[in-house]
Amino acid sequence: MKNLSKYLMSAATVLALALSTGAFLKVYAGQTPAAAVPGQPVDLTYAAEKALPSVVHIRYVQNSKTKTIEVQDDPWGGFFDPFGFFGNPGEGGSRQQKVQTPKREATGSGVIISQDGYIVTNNHVVEGADELTVTLNDNREFSAKIIGTDKQTDLALIKVNAKDLPAITIANSDDLKVGEWVLAVGNPYNLNNTVTAGIVSAKSRGLGASANGIESFIQTDAAINPGNSGGALVNTRGELVGINAMLYSQTGSFSGYGFAIPTTIMNKVVADIKKYGSVQRVQLGITGTDVLNHINRLKDQGKDADFGTNDGVYVNSVSEDGNGMEAGLKEGDVIVKVDGKPINKMSELQEVINAKRPGDKITIGYLRNKKEYSKTITLKNAQGNTKPIEQADIDVLGAQFRPVTKAIMDQLSITYGLEVLKVSNGALKDAGINRGFIIQRVNETAMKSIDDLQKEVKKASVSKDPVLYIQGVYPTGKKAYFAVPISE
Repeated sequence: MKNLSKYLMSAATVLALALSTGAFLKVYAGQTPAAAVPGQPVDLTYAAEKALPSVVHIRYVQNSKTKTIEVQDDPWGGFFDPFGFFGNPGEGGSRQQKVQTPKREATGSGVIISQDGYIVTNNHVVEGADELTVTLNDNREFSAKIIGTDKQTDLALIKVNAKDLPAITIANSDDLKVGEWVLAVGNPYNLNNTVTAGIVSAKSRGLGASANGIESFIQTDAAINPGNSGGALVNTRGELVGINAMLYSQTGSFSGYGFAIPTTIMNKVVADIKKYGSVQRVQLGITGTDVLNHINRLKDQGKDADFGTNDGVYVNSVSEDGNGMEAGLKEGDVIVKVDGKPINKMSELQEVINAKRPGDKITIGYLRNKKEYSKTITLKNAQGNTKPIEQADIDVLGAQFRPVTKAIMDQLSITYGLEVLKVSNGALKDAGINRGFIIQRVNETAMKSIDDLQKEVKKASVSKDPVLYIQGVYPTGKKAYFAVPISE
């Protein structure tokens, strides 16, 4: 059973009200990084001087909004009835009520990766933002726009309109070694331009922090605190090796372990967002676990287990139409190599697969009954082909919308929906949806705002089944259902 007093938290957005004192690290100057010598101190001033100009402060604003929520009716109008003599007010039905959400402000960090203004940060630093303000190390300020985000890796690409910015040098995180010195650079607790030092404690660390996330973190004991999210993890040459993402803590503040997303994952996410607007992803189509964890679980149950190895990924199940099935994988197999590279645990397999795109070839080595097999396949995307998947926007529907008016709600006895105001060439016209139709649900999600529709279009466009299943009602009260494809 998990000890819930220990928890993972994003080192991200620090609320504007959060203030704290900080511990500052002082290191002594040197012009170039010294070569590592056993028993000798490492000079980190060169790395700090190189990295600091490339790390920015990000201010996040989510404006106050009016939202419609569903609340339980109180038939007694608030009449005090502590003993329930007059029934349960909670059984009086429900009604729509407008509420004003508070304005939210928070801060995080980002890293300049190109001179023309591209900045990498965490998805959770910018998600839902109405305004983003980037402050450089020299105190210049710019408004930023979101180019693209990827929730699965918790990465985001934003851009400011500027030139000749101090872009960081990007290193290959695969070259990092456990025990190597690193610096975490960011803005914890709104303390701008803060540098902390530590070592690489582990690589390819999986945490299970998100249900569908891709996790292969660099673990470090360099202090990462709230506000550091999106900042840089750099080596002793000041080169970027990771994007700081979260910390492991019993208190909410740093207590020994921080985690960064390696540049091997970041580079591919950034390239895909720039080219396609979304990450081109392949899935192996299996569920699995570290083979050692599986062996230990069997031993706890009093069972013997000998798979011929203690390293690798035990295959729990294989999807019928996935890449794993094409590779010949079956339940009980142990994946031990990909493209000749040893695979010791699930997080390593995730990192390798995440670097692939549809159409790439991959060679999977696995053990079955202690005998080794190998097969090369061409990887397919979630839609079963090798074509790039570009994330669609609401414009693909070829229509204009507005939330339904109170008059329409009263007329049709509905509490939410989006009215189709105008239809031109696009997916709705092809499906036969006309002006005046009220969209109430899309893929089982209630449509209470245009943002709700936008989210469903984006989600469906990159899914295995790129179709919008629309339920709604005409002004006459007649209900209708449509299946609207949103890809070629």
